[in-house]
Amino acid sequence: MHSYGDGPVNDGPRRPARRWGHFPTTADVGIWATGADANALLEALGLGLFAVMTDLRRVRPRLERAVSASANDPTELVVAFLNELVLLASADGFLVRELEVRTIGDPGTSLVAAARGEPFDRNRHAMRTEVKAATFHGLVFDPARHRARVIVDI
Repeated sequence: MHSYGDGPVNDGPRRPARRWGHFPTTADVGIWATGADANALLEALGLGLFAVMTDLRRVRPRLERAVSASANDPTELVVAFLNELVLLASADGFLVRELEVRTIGDPGTSLVAAARGEPFDRNRHAMRTEVKAATFHGLVFDPARHRARVIVDI
């Protein structure tokens, strides 16, 4: 079963096209993404992560949180970034609906991101699946081919 989502329409500068979805794995959940560049891939993976947790259509981008991550290489950066988002959800109860990522370096080994969403509200948000962490197992991050995939531990 494959699902996909598109990033929200924005009145600001045109964002690179991005798509994401999920794929089955033995005991965990996989997230795939396509995007025009590394930033769009990271945004799509992040939104795919939150779509594992809840129905994004019910999350409003009312508040903004700053997220940052750094690593030794771009592949490690994917895991570090997604785990920062997992922490945002699990520790702060914050659900993300929109992401704007800016990688730093060439290749990108750090990033800053604006995560827009709202606190979990049990009257409006259904919790689907708890995500424990992003993993390196089966990780693909290939901005040159506009694709990425990661498996998250549930």
